[in-house]
Amino acid sequence: MSPLIAIGILSVYFLILIYISFRTSKGADTQTFFTANKQSPWYLVAFAMIGTSLSGVTFISVPGAVGGNFGGTEGYKAFSYFQMVLGYILGYIFIGKVLMPMYYRLNLVSIYSYLNDRLGYWSYKSGSAFFLLSRTLGSAVRLFIAAKVLQIAIYDPLGIPFEVSVLITIGLIWLYTFKGGIKTIIITDTLQTTFLILAVGLTIWLITSQITLDGGLLNTVFSSDYARIFHFDNFWTDPRHFLKQFVSGALIATVMTGLDQDLMQKNLTCKNIGEAQKNMFWFTVVLIFVNLMFLSLGVLLYIYATQKGISLPTKTDELYPLISLQHFGAGETGTLGVLVAVAFLIGITAATYASSDSALTALTTSFCIDFMNVTSKPEAERSKIKFYVHIGFSLLFYVTIIAFSYLNNSDVITAVFKIASYTYGPLLGLFAFGILSKKTIGDLDKWVPLLCVLAPALTYLLVGYIEKELGYKFVNENLIINGAIMYFGLYIMSVFKTKTA
Repeated sequence: MSPLIAIGILSVYFLILIYISFRTSKGADTQTFFTANKQSPWYLVAFAMIGTSLSGVTFISVPGAVGGNFGGTEGYKAFSYFQMVLGYILGYIFIGKVLMPMYYRLNLVSIYSYLNDRLGYWSYKSGSAFFLLSRTLGSAVRLFIAAKVLQIAIYDPLGIPFEVSVLITIGLIWLYTFKGGIKTIIITDTLQTTFLILAVGLTIWLITSQITLDGGLLNTVFSSDYARIFHFDNFWTDPRHFLKQFVSGALIATVMTGLDQDLMQKNLTCKNIGEAQKNMFWFTVVLIFVNLMFLSLGVLLYIYATQKGISLPTKTDELYPLISLQHFGAGETGTLGVLVAVAFLIGITAATYASSDSALTALTTSFCIDFMNVTSKPEAERSKIKFYVHIGFSLLFYVTIIAFSYLNNSDVITAVFKIASYTYGPLLGLFAFGILSKKTIGDLDKWVPLLCVLAPALTYLLVGYIEKELGYKFVNENLIINGAIMYFGLYIMSVFKTKTA
């Protein structure tokens, strides 16, 4: 596909986003930016959350990983990832039945305000700070990886440096979110989720018309060597074991949705808890279906490459872009192939922007509420603070992404993702103690920031020892250890607080 055609298509796409922003931000104030005035229809929120929960990394990595190995384990393909998706259901039930009713009952804008009332000032600030760290690192890395794909496909042929293309990307996100905030994002993310699913659906349609099917689409997918879902052998050493994947899915859903301002901010824009719970139910149903689509696409991509004699790339992440842009986009499969290439381009852009614009708004909201205390200020001052904080996080995203590009080391990116997974542990421990225990920690709350640092550090050392000395293979069980250390530390504080009271 010609880079000029690609840039033209994306220009039209962004003009649509900016138009939506213009329409949705009329009369908007900071309350609109933070909560959408609690008038969002639940069905739009549910659909918009799909795009937020999936990133550009998911868009290209999940299909490619279907044919890859996990943790160096030969013969185990990534379709077993669906075991983790099944675990999401348990996490989302907990969110819908326990966390969301609590958030609505307390009428929260920032979910970390709960920690202030329940445990104290420093618990509140620590929880919010760890969210800011986790989401900034995680979102910047995801945006960096997707931006590299767009750089290769569009900007490199036009001679536009990566530093400039990233500036354009972040600038556009800021432009269509700075006024309407979460109200605008619910509409734009609904559109972007549509394009994301459309891209996958069109690719599946085209591939099935070009390959020899073994008894139909579903039979072709699920009878292939790639589509083994369940693994029950070698619990200790196999990271694909069902119990590990299922529990990991439940934990990931709980901390990265229920304890994350980004995803919860959308839920909290619904009119009431009943609407929000309907949103969570249908979001869960659609997300399971969408993940099955991504995994099925991965199987079909590998079958297509085998039947057409296409050499597989060294990195599995490159398979979907390779076939979409270089094979379909070159017109080898006719007009529909070009359409699929266009859909892929818009799809990865939509996936990237749907997760990044939401993160930027959530970070702005959390910092304004939790650290700038804007709720106690007049609207003019609130608006000014929100404006500069929004710019500040946009610049922070830019600097972080450019730093990643100069490091240009996959080990560094992997390490950043790993760090982000550890920083959610303190949040899990804080909320678990607040919800499951009736104890308080009194003046010892001042030691919570130190505990929030010690818990991930001790977890890292303990996980390393268990893996090296005992041979156990972790998936995301580090969250359990991390949260447990945090919970136990808070319990010790509550005991000493009682004795010294």
